[in-house]
Amino acid sequence: MSELSLAYIFHQQQLLVDHNFQLPRVEKLASDLSFHSDDQVIARDLLDNEPIPEGLELIPIRQLLPLWSTKQFEQASRAIQLLEWRRNHKFCSHCGHATEAHASEYAMICPACGYHQYPRVQPCVITVITRGEDEILLAKNARNTRSNMYGLIAGFVEVGETLEEAVRRETLEEVGIRVKNVQYLASQPWPFPSNLMIAFKAEYASGELCLQEEEISDAQFFKFDQLPEIPFKGSIAHAMIMHATEGTTVADDTREWL
Repeated sequence: MSELSLAYIFHQQQLLVDHNFQLPRVEKLASDLSFHSDDQVIARDLLDNEPIPEGLELIPIRQLLPLWSTKQFEQASRAIQLLEWRRNHKFCSHCGHATEAHASEYAMICPACGYHQYPRVQPCVITVITRGEDEILLAKNARNTRSNMYGLIAGFVEVGETLEEAVRRETLEEVGIRVKNVQYLASQPWPFPSNLMIAFKAEYASGELCLQEEEISDAQFFKFDQLPEIPFKGSIAHAMIMHATEGTTVADDTREWL
């Protein structure tokens, strides 16, 4: 009997785990996606017609973030993004021919024209903005109708734009103010669906709050000791807010800042 592999088995944005939120071990299949650093760790999709094995359940990956270590979540993030990439690149974008997986690297190869398709990430800036010595800007996403959670200003980097320019543009577009002293803090892979969150801090410079209503339903400068509901521990947004309001570490070599 072959050695069992630790398995990241996904159905959409849900991951198969046991009742202790641990991954199952399964026999490796030829169609599995292997992590090159360790052949005993694999990823696969749970098909719609496949039954859920006894003793296991599907849990949204967001719910696992505060329960798992940073390393566990980052490996799950890697797994789900690679599966999504492989699923979306079954055919060549140049000639339309069916692609094949490269034998030794993450690439989908077209046997007809030789075109290589590699995984890509979408850079997204997220910014913690302070005013004076004791105020932080927090905003509520207009699409969040299920909770009263406030988070940080975030948005995708546009083509031809620097990260710092993206910070200034997103802030001006979403809440109508200008910022200064933009400084890099940290980063976090965010598999919803394939983002890299790049964290910055900045200071309020000028302007009055004016909301982009299709994106932001409310935004306010809150006193450090009067915060509303904020993102959960394990997210980069939570770490950034704690850094601004309590002076905690944002990024270090131990990766314990999350």
